Amino acid sequence: MFNFTRYQWTVLLAAWLGWGFDVFDGLLFNYVAPNAVPTLLGLEIGSPEARQATLYWTGVLTSILLLGWAAGGVIFGLVCDRIGRTRTLLITMLLYAVGTAACAFAPNMAWLVVFRIIASLGIGGEWAAGAAMVAETVPEEKRVEAGALLYTAAPMGLFLATFVNLQVAGNWFADQPEVSWRYVFLFGLLPAGAAFLVRLFVREPERWKNEAAAAQARISDLFTPDIRAYTLSGFLMALVALLTWWSCNAFLPVISSGLAREAAVVQGLSEAATLVMVEQWKTLATSWFNLGGLIGTLLTIPAAKYLGRKAMFSIYWVASAAAILAAFGIDWSPEVRLYLYFAIGLSVFGVFGSFTYYLPELFPTRLRATGSGFCYNIGRVFAAAGPFIVGSIAAQGIDAATSVLFFVGFIPLAGLAFMPWVIETRGRTLS
Repeated sequence: MFNFTRYQWTVLLAAWLGWGFDVFDGLLFNYVAPNAVPTLLGLEIGSPEARQATLYWTGVLTSILLLGWAAGGVIFGLVCDRIGRTRTLLITMLLYAVGTAACAFAPNMAWLVVFRIIASLGIGGEWAAGAAMVAETVPEEKRVEAGALLYTAAPMGLFLATFVNLQVAGNWFADQPEVSWRYVFLFGLLPAGAAFLVRLFVREPERWKNEAAAAQARISDLFTPDIRAYTLSGFLMALVALLTWWSCNAFLPVISSGLAREAAVVQGLSEAATLVMVEQWKTLATSWFNLGGLIGTLLTIPAAKYLGRKAMFSIYWVASAAAILAAFGIDWSPEVRLYLYFAIGLSVFGVFGSFTYYLPELFPTRLRATGSGFCYNIGRVFAAAGPFIVGSIAAQGIDAATSVLFFVGFIPLAGLAFMPWVIETRGRTLS
């Protein structure tokens, strides 16, 4: 099915590690927020004040992360088209590794914000470099398979984040929640080792080297008469996906923690047993979400190849709306609601498997990373409003959180309204 050469597999692995650790570092805060936020604010972990502050700051810091992510995506997209895919991938991986690990030493909320901004610049910049490098290296007829395989790194990165948090906060330092989150952040250094794989074994794609002399990309080039329709197409699809995903997933650990605490009260559990249950439920919810995302990502391969890109996007938008509205619009038990995150992952998460091949298909080589980075990341400026609004409302309590998430289900329906502006790229050869 794949039929890649050994070197093409090496390139795919390097980009896969870069994106997987990108997601791993980007989402670590969401796992440790229930412990980190109260500690930095001087609140008692698990108290009503702490839960309210955690919901609020999860929204604020996620929005800040998305703004930094957008800036990094645009900046390093330009850098990538100028200095090359490999060097940009190395720089961005080191940047987000150091920024995430530095969060472990944050003395207060202000410094945590600073370190998250540093990490977000690298996180945003890595995606375009990896996607462009893979698209330009693999055979034309295998670009969809390679792009979807590349994005499987995202759910694997979340699986790793879930596992690290469970081991550190749920087992090794279960009785020290005020410090366990710092050790979780230290695992953010893992990508630094993977970065050297890129440096040692991956070279610049021939397509880029052939265009390097002319590769003086500018953002304004994306809005010339012959390019702007492609820019709009990529931007609209990425915007819908990003706004939906971040409004849902940013609060997944917090929502599952709140549901666990409600169930613990009903069962009459002690505080120690409640903390264990909270970590277990976070793992359960995120695991189902990630598993759905992994399967949904792979399903974009047959959907894109046999139905086309426009039909694929339409199917995923309908499925995303149905999954969210059903999960948060019906009065399920807490346990059932956690399992329904599988359907949300299958659709909301799975659609992202298409962007690693769809966006590079839209642009010529000299603008490939610039255009892909712009479309995939500038939408985060708009998407940043989602977690902030959801977090502000969710701070009123778990019932308010599930109610506002229900309305997030209408966002994917906007994607259907944008379909007339979406450009079909099935069968297209990279220019």
